Amino acid sequence: MTILRTLCIALFAIVAIYTVIVVANHGANLLPVYFADLFSVTWTGQFVLDFTTYLVLSALWVAWRHQFSAFGIGLGLLAGVGGMPVFSIYLIVAIGAARGDVRVLLLGPARAGGDPSG
Repeated sequence: MTILRTLCIALFAIVAIYTVIVVANHGANLLPVYFADLFSVTWTGQFVLDFTTYLVLSALWVAWRHQFSAFGIGLGLLAGVGGMPVFSIYLIVAIGAARGDVRVLLLGPARAGGDPSG
């Protein structure tokens, strides 16, 4: 779990630094660029679509892990919109809460037989 936690920290740092540089150079106009690339039907658009499906899947997993509770759905939406910066922090917290138990990390405490409050 130490390697996964370290990877999450590194991914957060890399994406955060890259994002700061992009915003400084191009502004915070993400949505027009995102949709233009998505609908361009080019390799850039394919990458954006592929990445978006990863975001959807990670959001669904987070919500599922919390049994689609209001809290879990909120976290899922946040992970889906926030991407790696949010998802990596979520995983760092979940890794700590799982205390080395991969089953708890993947399934959530309630499904893994731990705390039923999720």
